[in-house]
Amino acid sequence: MWSGRKTAGAVSERPQLRQSGSVRCGKFRRAVKLAAVLLACLAAAGALFVLRHAPSFAGAARYTLFLGETSSAEAIVLEGDALPLLLSPEVRGESAVYQSDCAEELLRAYRARVLFIEKAAGTVSYYCHSPLLGEGLLLNGEEVNLHIAAGRGQTAAGTPLLFGGF
Repeated sequence: MWSGRKTAGAVSERPQLRQSGSVRCGKFRRAVKLAAVLLACLAAAGALFVLRHAPSFAGAARYTLFLGETSSAEAIVLEGDALPLLLSPEVRGESAVYQSDCAEELLRAYRARVLFIEKAAGTVSYYCHSPLLGEGLLLNGEEVNLHIAAGRGQTAAGTPLLFGGF
């Protein structure tokens, strides 16, 4: 019977059981931590996939997705906010129309650097590059990936460009 006292020459088995139990407990804790890290990595990868395929603009009155490489691409027009959609890889461009003059807010929200501006028929077009958006098109020697046009109380935003008229 073990009394907890140490005697000379006596071998105590109970403390050894505790040590082997704590080793098993340590291995279990490490396995649980590893599983938690792996789950966190999977969740982060899933979030990146969703964000990569989510529409670029939120809160618009009208939303258009372009499924081709040029301005003659097939267009899908949606009324209202399209943010809940997951976009297919075929989507090559997006645009959104807002029922207010919100060009300055969009420039700030997308941390856009204005590359050049065009003014025509009461509309001001800002050709920009945003670090928050993907690849763009080369215009005037600059990579444009955000086009904002404001006029007549409305604002349109497109990536990489606004196709068609505004």
